[in-house]
Amino acid sequence: MFTTLSVPLLVLAFVLAAGAVWLAGIRLSRATDILDERFHLGAALGGLILLAVATNLPEIAITVSAALSHHLELAIGNILGGIAVQTVVLAVLDAFGLGRRAPLTSLSRSLNLVLEGSLVTAVLMGVVMGAQLPKTTLLGRLEPGALVVALLWGMGLWLISKAKAIPWKAEGPAPTLPPEAQQARQQQRERNNATSTARAVLTFGVAALVTLGAGLVLALSGEALAGQLHLSGVVFGATVLAIATSLPEISTGLASVRLGDYELAVSDIFGGNAFLPVLFLAASLISGQAVLPQLQCSDLYLTALGVLLTAVYL
Repeated sequence: MFTTLSVPLLVLAFVLAAGAVWLAGIRLSRATDILDERFHLGAALGGLILLAVATNLPEIAITVSAALSHHLELAIGNILGGIAVQTVVLAVLDAFGLGRRAPLTSLSRSLNLVLEGSLVTAVLMGVVMGAQLPKTTLLGRLEPGALVVALLWGMGLWLISKAKAIPWKAEGPAPTLPPEAQQARQQQRERNNATSTARAVLTFGVAALVTLGAGLVLALSGEALAGQLHLSGVVFGATVLAIATSLPEISTGLASVRLGDYELAVSDIFGGNAFLPVLFLAASLISGQAVLPQLQCSDLYLTALGVLLTAVYL
């Protein structure tokens, strides 16, 4: 259907879907804040699992769509470009969320975030290693390199969940929230207490479905736009599409910062970046091709850029 639309209509569909992703991201952030408290996940682990996976639903939709249509370069560019763009989102949160008050990372005192950033680096190194394998390396429809990346992610989640046993402690005075953040946080606590767990789960599920559906529209309209504008899938996926699919992280991050939940804002970015390369396994299973060996020099550049930007924040 999208291939028959004109460029203005495709742009309109793309923009409307991006707006839906933005609004759904705000709802996801609020629902996650409630579920973190009710299930005692903690802000870092909640951002790593719940929020990170949910806000990456557009990337999931794009990966599945690209794998079904065998346009794997679009999925590759979106996944690796998205990691670099989402890390830059932390700079956006510094600039527009906190202004000149303080760097976001100076207010995030959990060393779990260091483990999460290290997991991002480990998973991306697995991507580089998998890219060196021959394209014929397949076990049925299973790509060993992508499987190793997924196993690294799963093992990392397990280790981070055990990090409470590490005798880490924060030194120095605790960062104080500004009055407006304290007031917003108090209002949010009152709303959280007035919201039932069932309602929070329902809100989370509906917002996730909206994010997934809008992500599918982004994928299809973006693919049609790339074709009509004669852009390569890698370039379009790593730039315009990656920025559009990073809107949930921007909206949820800004909402978390305004509430003074700095740890959740950072954890959402690191958690999402660690999760995105797992989608290579889904792409290989759906397409029946080894995806990582198809990475081009530009893709490896984006992977290295993601590691470098993560290292800056660590």
